[in-house]
Amino acid sequence: MRILIIEDNPDIAANLGDFLEDRGHTIDYAGDGVSGLRLAVEHEFDALVLDLSLPGMDGLELCERLRTEAQKETPVLMLTARDQLSDKLEGFKRGADDYLVKPFELQEVEARLQVITRRGRNQSTRKLQVGDLEYDLDTLMVIREGRELELNPIGLKILRRLMEASPRVVTRQELESYVWGDELPDSDSLRVHIHSLRTVIDKPFSHPLIQTRHGIGYRLVTADAIPTKA
Repeated sequence: MRILIIEDNPDIAANLGDFLEDRGHTIDYAGDGVSGLRLAVEHEFDALVLDLSLPGMDGLELCERLRTEAQKETPVLMLTARDQLSDKLEGFKRGADDYLVKPFELQEVEARLQVITRRGRNQSTRKLQVGDLEYDLDTLMVIREGRELELNPIGLKILRRLMEASPRVVTRQELESYVWGDELPDSDSLRVHIHSLRTVIDKPFSHPLIQTRHGIGYRLVTADAIPTKA
């Protein structure tokens, strides 16, 4: 598994990371809520180990924003020293999949991670759909009107973000950050990739799905979702 540990205590983070790496997992770290959320949104992880008390943004807010704003279903194991039932219920309400009270055994952390990732795979279809456009996130197969479409890796990433956000407008900055992270390309790259994406998913069909909001960004929307002018 690829696991993101979001924990501001360096000793706890190191102990967890060393144990899980020794067990064959790939580990990434974040020491605060803001950078943790950014990593969780920009990259694909099998699970998050999330501390509740974090600088910048606490674990509850991070988890809630991950679910509601980013629309990410990455399994979350929340770690905390708070052992009251009300605290646990609040964690689940905000989107946590499991809750482990400190101190904990490292073996139990791995066992719980395996359970929530397996549960997530069984429950989720891992498919996105907007109108007649379908995207299978596991097979990376894109289909429109029954026709399989070929997209390059960047096109797939742009399409995924637009479909996850649909019908909301995704800003240029948000798309560039999602696709390229901190290594931003020249100013024309996104426009070129959007043009290529349109050529594949819009041009051969009777109605386009990708809309440009000039000076803002792009959105993916079906024809029946576009308001008609009076």
